[in-house]
Amino acid sequence: SPFIYPIYGLGGLPEGFSRLSAIHQGTYMLNKPVDGFVYDDQGKVCGVKSHDENGKEEVARCKMVICDPSYAGDAKSQLQGKIIRSICLLAEPIPHTKNKDGGPALSCQIILPQKQVKRKNDIYVMMVSHAHSIAPKDKYVAIVSTVVETSTPEKELEPAYKLLGKVVDKFVDISDIRMPVDDGTKDGVYVTATYDPTSHFEDASLEVLKMWKTITGEDLDLTVLPEEEEQ
Repeated sequence: SPFIYPIYGLGGLPEGFSRLSAIHQGTYMLNKPVDGFVYDDQGKVCGVKSHDENGKEEVARCKMVICDPSYAGDAKSQLQGKIIRSICLLAEPIPHTKNKDGGPALSCQIILPQKQVKRKNDIYVMMVSHAHSIAPKDKYVAIVSTVVETSTPEKELEPAYKLLGKVVDKFVDISDIRMPVDDGTKDGVYVTATYDPTSHFEDASLEVLKMWKTITGEDLDLTVLPEEEEQ
């Protein structure tokens, strides 16, 4: 199936959000630690605590907080497992992958079904390349991910590694799977789930739509373009 991937990598998504936010007078606090939240007498969040380079406390006032579990503390989310991700650098595209003209694929997405690899969870592989301006010419980046099921997580990726061909180098990371314990309406702190191992972001996209409705009470209408709203 065709999929959309931003030129210069996924960092283009928050960059695009930042530009749009700036147009609407958004304020940024870059490279600032989050020390906690401030709540009013009714238990509603009203600020985010941080500190300057001298250790002096600073508070950014707000009406709500939207964040991932790493900012909210353990009380706002629960651990449900771990995810392993391996970023693999390749000198050649994944063997036997082709583009529509029959040449080597410059990008692809592969899902190894759980039953095929005798697991409880699928293994996901996504390859991108210089065509997306995220690697030098004739270099490729494959990201392999799944839910950890054993005490030897990287061995669980071996079925995917076998598909990749020669791996020049790889970077492996294991992270927590955390889910919010409430919808955020009580205290105004809306916590997302951590990213799951899927490479297509379907669950993350659905969560954004759900959170939008929770906060605003309305479905997000993506058929209305900004130009039409301004008119």
